[in-house]
Amino acid sequence: MPLNGWLVDRVGVRTLYLWCFSAFTLASALCGAAWSAESLIGFRILQGMAGGLLAPMAQLIMAQAAGRHMAKVLGYAAVPILLGPLLGPIIAGAILQYLTWRWLFLVNLPIGALGLLLAVLFLPRSETRAQKRAFDVQGFLLLSPALVLFLYGADHIGIREGQGCFAAGVLVICVFARTALRKGRRALVDLELFRKGAFSVSAQTQFLQNGIVYATQMLLPLYLIRSCGRTPAAVGLLLLPLGLGMLVVYPSLGWLTNRFGIRNVAASGSLVSLLTAVALALLARHNIVGPIFVAALVLRGVGQGAIGVPSISAAYSGVPKSELPMATTTLNIVQRLGGPTMTTFLATFLARRMESGWSLEVISSSFVQTFVLLILLHALLFLSTMYLPKALPREVA
Repeated sequence: MPLNGWLVDRVGVRTLYLWCFSAFTLASALCGAAWSAESLIGFRILQGMAGGLLAPMAQLIMAQAAGRHMAKVLGYAAVPILLGPLLGPIIAGAILQYLTWRWLFLVNLPIGALGLLLAVLFLPRSETRAQKRAFDVQGFLLLSPALVLFLYGADHIGIREGQGCFAAGVLVICVFARTALRKGRRALVDLELFRKGAFSVSAQTQFLQNGIVYATQMLLPLYLIRSCGRTPAAVGLLLLPLGLGMLVVYPSLGWLTNRFGIRNVAASGSLVSLLTAVALALLARHNIVGPIFVAALVLRGVGQGAIGVPSISAAYSGVPKSELPMATTTLNIVQRLGGPTMTTFLATFLARRMESGWSLEVISSSFVQTFVLLILLHALLFLSTMYLPKALPREVA
C-alpha cells in the first residue's frame, strides 16, 4: 500500500487500476487452482498485494471525480461495500455446502471480468499526473516491513514474539517518520500532509473510528457467546441490525452534509454511537439481549455510518488534486493501523480482566468494564469530530 502514491505518479490511475484489478482476478484463479496449503498462501499474498493497491485507488478515483460532492458519492459507494460483509458469510456458506472451497475464489472470475469491462468503458482516459518523483528506496525498506511487524505484532500481542514484533514495528515507524519529515515531499509518504489542519483531524478521526468499528466487531460476538450463551449462528443474526443501521444512513449522507455541515453530521453520529456504547454497557451488566439490544445496534449503525464518510470528505477538502494520490495512500495507511491497534487494546484489557476466573460473574464484570473502556474511546472520537471543518469549501483545488 505505501507504493500507491508513487505508482500512480509513474503510470497513472487508470492504467494502474486496470493492472491491479487484472492481477487480483488472476490471483483469485490461482487460489482456486492451488494444490497445497503453501501454494494457496503464496497466491493469497499476490491477491493481497493487488488488493492493497485497489482499495486506495478506488477512493482516489472517486475523490478526483467527485470534488466537493465527495460525501454524496462515498455515501452511495459505501452501500455495496457494506453489503460485502453482510452477504459474504451467507454466500460463502452456500458455496461450502453445495460446492467446494475452490469456488470461494473462482466466483471472483466472472465478477472480475465484469469489473474490468466496466473499468475499461467508464474510467476516464485523460489523467492529470503529478510530477514524477524519484523512488524513495529507504522509505520503502523502512515503512513496508514496519507495517507488517506492527500488524502481525498487534494480532499476536498475547505472546512474547508478538510483543517483540509490535515494539519493533513502532520503532521502525518512528525511524521512518523522522526520515520522511526530513525528505518532505520526496518521501514515500508525505507526512507534511499532517500540517494541514483538516487532513490531520480527519486522519485522527479515521484512526479512532476504524479502531472502534473493528474493536466492536471483536467485542460484541464474544459478549454474546461467552456472557449471554448465544450460538455463533444466532450471533450472526443478532449483529445484522448493526449493518442495516449503516445502510439506512449512507445514501442520505450527501444531503445531510450539504444541509447541516461536515462537523455537525460527524459529531452527531459520534454522539449517537457514544450513547449506544453506554446502553451496551448497561445491558451487559445484566446480560440482557432483546429488543433494546437490537434497537441499540440499529442506532449504533446509524451513528457509525454518519462519521466515516464526512470525515473522509473533510480529509480531501484542503488537498490539491495533484496531491490526492499521496493523501489517499496516507489516509488508507492510517485507517488500516486504527483497527488492529484498538482491537488489541480492548482484547488485551478484556483478557486481563478475565484472568481472575471463568465464573459467570467474572465474565459479566469483565465485559462491563471493557464496554466502559469502549465508551472512553467513543468520547475521544467525539472530541475529534468536533474539530472537523464545518463544511467543505465551494471548490476543491
